[in-house]
Amino acid sequence: MQYLHTMVRVADLSASLRFYCDGLGLNEIRRYDSNQGRFTLVFLAAPNDITLAQETRAPLIELTYNWDPEEYTGGRNFGHLAYRVEDIYALCSHLQGLGVTINRPPRDGHMAFVRSPDGISVELLQSGDALPPREPWVSMSNTGDW
Repeated sequence: MQYLHTMVRVADLSASLRFYCDGLGLNEIRRYDSNQGRFTLVFLAAPNDITLAQETRAPLIELTYNWDPEEYTGGRNFGHLAYRVEDIYALCSHLQGLGVTINRPPRDGHMAFVRSPDGISVELLQSGDALPPREPWVSMSNTGDW
């Protein structure tokens, strides 16, 4: 058995690509449009997983965009995606610059949570040891849920 991907339905493909690619730094590996099925699939990989993903040996995120409008609810019951990051403070600052709310700030220098435009919870974990506590993160409260 081999883990292949996690599928996430998205309502706005452009907004989702901005979050996952421009915000989190994932890369589009491949895309499939189905005119008959009226959907687009976009497969994304983390930068360190690109080579493995192209050989289908690393897990991917599959964004599924249905061309006909649908309402998706219950993003929280999905659980969350998790990514190990090089500098949690830098990434959280970058995401804030894109207008992303940091739901659980990295007060401990180790873990943060954000949400995609479709309400998918994304956990960010500092690679290696936790970074020393730093402002403004130490003083930030949680926002919403994750």
